[in-house]
Amino acid sequence: MNSNYMNLKIKAISSNEAFARSVVGAFCTQLNPTLDEISDIKTAVSEAVTNCIVHAYVYKDGIIEIEATIEDNRIHIEIKDTGIGIQDIEQARRPFFTTKPDEERSGMGFTVMESFMDMLEVLPNEPCGTIVKMSKNFDVNSSGANQT
Repeated sequence: MNSNYMNLKIKAISSNEAFARSVVGAFCTQLNPTLDEISDIKTAVSEAVTNCIVHAYVYKDGIIEIEATIEDNRIHIEIKDTGIGIQDIEQARRPFFTTKPDEERSGMGFTVMESFMDMLEVLPNEPCGTIVKMSKNFDVNSSGANQT
């Protein structure tokens, strides 16, 4: 059984978005992913972290926590904030919904995450904030190399 774990805490500022996506992308390389699979994971992480930066901490500085776990041929990723939370998660998950239309936000973040990952769950982080849980499976043959 292949297993590993990482935890990263970063300040919720835009310059940390690229760092977060790179760290998670590098972490998942032990599963021998294709370049497309790494790109998918990095894009989903980027969307989740950007949501925290733009929406969660409107009125204060904050921290984003990223946990990733590898179990066999699957990566689980949790991105947590303790910001203002999402008032209506179902509405926020609808394509094109945005709370910031004046800032050229497309409202496609959750849709993008869902399209690149095998599982996406959005939950309240009690007592405040949001947790985004994502996972992706990798096809690994008996030699440990990823199939294309």
